Amino acid sequence: MPPAPAGADGVSVAGLEFAGDAAVSSVFAFASGAVSGPAIASTLIDSPLTDVLAWLAIGAFLAAVVLQWNGAVDGARKLAAAAWVVFGVFWLAMFPYYYYEMQSPLQTILTIVALPLCTYVAYLLYTGRQSLLLLSKAVALMGVIYLPVETIPVARTWLIETTAAQTHYGMELLGHSPGINEGANGYQSRFDFDPEETVTGRTTYIILACTGIGSMAIFGGLIASVKAPLKRKVPAFVMAIGVIWFLNLLRNVFIGLASPWGWFQQDWLVSLLTTYMGAEANRVSFLVAHNYIAQSLSVVALIGITYLVVKLVPEILAPLEDVLFVLTGNEYDLFEALDVEEHRPANAPSALDQ
Repeated sequence: MPPAPAGADGVSVAGLEFAGDAAVSSVFAFASGAVSGPAIASTLIDSPLTDVLAWLAIGAFLAAVVLQWNGAVDGARKLAAAAWVVFGVFWLAMFPYYYYEMQSPLQTILTIVALPLCTYVAYLLYTGRQSLLLLSKAVALMGVIYLPVETIPVARTWLIETTAAQTHYGMELLGHSPGINEGANGYQSRFDFDPEETVTGRTTYIILACTGIGSMAIFGGLIASVKAPLKRKVPAFVMAIGVIWFLNLLRNVFIGLASPWGWFQQDWLVSLLTTYMGAEANRVSFLVAHNYIAQSLSVVALIGITYLVVKLVPEILAPLEDVLFVLTGNEYDLFEALDVEEHRPANAPSALDQ
């Protein structure tokens, strides 16, 4: 949920309402000092580059799934390896947005490490780690859930504006009724707080990342990728989506109120973020609420939801075993550790001699 000066006229295409943000035409202008980092971030997000990379990666992942289904395992491994490299490049292309626009340390670090990690996965696949095809399938299905919402205007509009309306209702329950008007992204998703009445003079508006669709796609892809009875997969999916929706609603209300009312405008925090993070003083409450508190709690929430899903569909431990191997270099038998060995798929890393 990006912050926005409540009375600003100028807007940036990357989701932040700032008066005077300049549009740029090329990265060369940035290198020559003609434009700022945030302007480059806006240009990259607004360009088709990231969409092309995302569709190319997901398309290759899906093609690899088809090859594996037809018995061409070697071809599937090589194609999936290429898809992982493209996927890593996609995340690296997001670095300017998360660094300049969102000023999010966690997401910035993730975009930096994504390319080497994805390249390592590609290397493992290419050299024979067949179990990673299941993780590749999960990523493909995550993309099938997420990308249509990202690229189909009707679906995107409905999800953003519905989330904004629900968030506004949550604010009303706490005694705040700012109203909703058009945000910088062109949707009816901006909370219309009066800048003369609030502490910071800023407000926020809902973007696609505020809807929870990313987390929903992660669990949807994981659950759909494994073989398990529908009587267990459907309840797990419904439970995960429901919990994500509720927690995301709480998150949006929290950030949406913390930003205008300056819940974190304490002098020491303002001094720390303006001096060392280059933040604007009246933006500190948003950054603390969004980038530090909400994102940290989101990690905890994802771990908790994963635990609940595993209780219903322990088969998803198979791709998680590969995630742990990529991150640590060590093999783990999560099925034995959690005493659910009867649910171990034949293609789980702990079931294969790799």
